[in-house]
Formats: sequence, C-alpha cells, structure tokens
Amino acid sequence: MSDVLAVAEHRRGDLRDVSLELITAGRDLADAQGGDLHLAVIGGDAEGFAGELNREGVDAIHAVDDGNEFNHDVYVQAVEQLFDEIGAGTLLLPNSVNGLDYAPAVAERLDVPLVTDAIDLAHEDGLSVTREMYASKVATTVDVDAAEVVVTVRPAEWPKAEGEGSADVRSFDPEIDESTVRSTVKGFEEVGGGDVDISEADVLISVGRGIEEEENIELVEALADALDATLSSSRPIVDAGWLPKNRQVGQSGKVVTPEVYIAIGISGAVQHVAGMKGSETIVAINTDSNAPIMDIADYAIVDDLFDVVPELIEEFGGEPP
Repeated sequence: MSDVLAVAEHRRGDLRDVSLELITAGRDLADAQGGDLHLAVIGGDAEGFAGELNREGVDAIHAVDDGNEFNHDVYVQAVEQLFDEIGAGTLLLPNSVNGLDYAPAVAERLDVPLVTDAIDLAHEDGLSVTREMYASKVATTVDVDAAEVVVTVRPAEWPKAEGEGSADVRSFDPEIDESTVRSTVKGFEEVGGGDVDISEADVLISVGRGIEEEENIELVEALADALDATLSSSRPIVDAGWLPKNRQVGQSGKVVTPEVYIAIGISGAVQHVAGMKGSETIVAINTDSNAPIMDIADYAIVDDLFDVVPELIEEFGGEPP
C-alpha cells in the first residue's frame, strides 16, 4: 500500500488544465498501489483552488497559503515537507516549465529517483513509467526499483478529472526557511503577441506549410474570424517568421486540448501531434490522404485547402479575402 501526492499548478489566478489531469493519473496509480490520492495546491488562492480541485477520486487536499505565484524555493521546501508528512510513495508533478524547475530539486532533497515526461503509468510488482524518445518515435518503459519516486506527467495525456468530490481540505503550514528564498515574482511581461494563449482556446485553427506563402495565412485568419476561433500553427510557420512563437502547437511549442482542432495543410509530424492529440474533435484538411494527421483525425477532408477554406468561410457567414 502506497499513497500518491500530486501537486496542482496555477498561473496568474487560474488553475492549469494539467492539475485536473494529474488527478486522473494519480487516482489510477493510487488504486493500483492500494493507497490514497493526496493533492496539494501551493500559493495563490489556495482555498479557492482547493474547491475547484475537489473532484471525484481525491482523498485529501492540502492547501498551502504562501505567495501568489510560483516560487522555486518555496515549492521545493513545501513539497518536500508535505511528502514526508503524508508518507507518500509517489510524487506526481506537471511536466511543465514550473514542474521541471523544482522536480529535480525535490527529488535530490528526498534522495529518490526522478522520471520525467511520463505518458503512462502502471503498477504491478513495481512502478513502470512509459516515456517517448527520439521525437516521440519510440516508446520506452522505465521500471522504477525504489520505494519512493518523483514523476513528472506530460500534459494532455490523461483526461481531466470530473465529478464533484468530497475530499477533506486541510491547511498545511510548512516551515519555510526564508533565508533560502532568493527570488520573487515582480510581474509578467508578454512576449511576441503574448496577448493570446492558444492553450486556453476552445476552437483552434492551425495552419501548416501547405499554406505555401505568408500572404495566404490571411485566408485561414478569415476562417478563424468566421468561427470565432483562435489561429495557431505548426513549427515551420513559426520558423519562417509568419506567426509568432506563442502560436506554435507541438513539442517545442504548446500542448493544447481544445474542443475542436482544425488542421489545415499540416502533415502531422510526431512533434506536432504530441501537442494536439488530446483535442476533443480533430478535423484535418489535406490533399494527401496518407498524411499522418489523417490517422488521428475524427473528420478528414482530402482536397485542396484553397478550394475548401473559402467554402467553409462562406458557410459560416464570413467573406473570403
């Protein structure tokens, strides 16, 4: 029997989707290990976040009231102390910028193994973690020969937890050594069109190299306007300088899970698919019926995008450029 502790993530007053995905992953693992699932939320509106995170399957929620935003030194100390307090065997953290910032430090302080970027977890005789390598071309399994372990979980690999829970919400007051807290968040500065966060969009229209020329992006923008959708792209469009980095979907961009994802002129390389395969409904428009994107699409249109997109714009009440 071994308990699981998962640490939620929030940013600028909002919980990140991966927090709810961690509940699903943690509950499955706790069941396999015969233990309980504990959830921690540190900083910000900890009590309010605890209410949002009180989903079915969570046994206890620990709220740490310390600061508004992520702080490496605070998180390291708070998570280490809470893990020891609970006596958990597995610590689950988001495989995000913040999660990867403090996960190694926590693992080092606990003197336990660290396995990053998990896409699947299993427990029979011991914990097995599935990861991807070589640009997601190969899946590998890591067998963890240790009683305790820290694992970072890739966003969008597990569904979000649903159902109202009845977990006990407890305040946890860690003993923070303020002399070791060497940084603080003074503010946020958006970079490169950062007014748009594609990871929060309900409908995304993503454009790839099939658009051929920069001026043709205007056509896809018109469709996005007609559908009240957000424009995103694959990496070649960003590399060419046609759209800013914050619009990129994929391993080197952002992981997105919209209700609808429309891929226009995108072949579906593994790096791109890794960033959008968690979308609820995927629509692909491509002239190549054998393009990899077609294998994961719920709806596929095998045709020239320059014929299809204008018709869609008109169908949804817009005007092609």
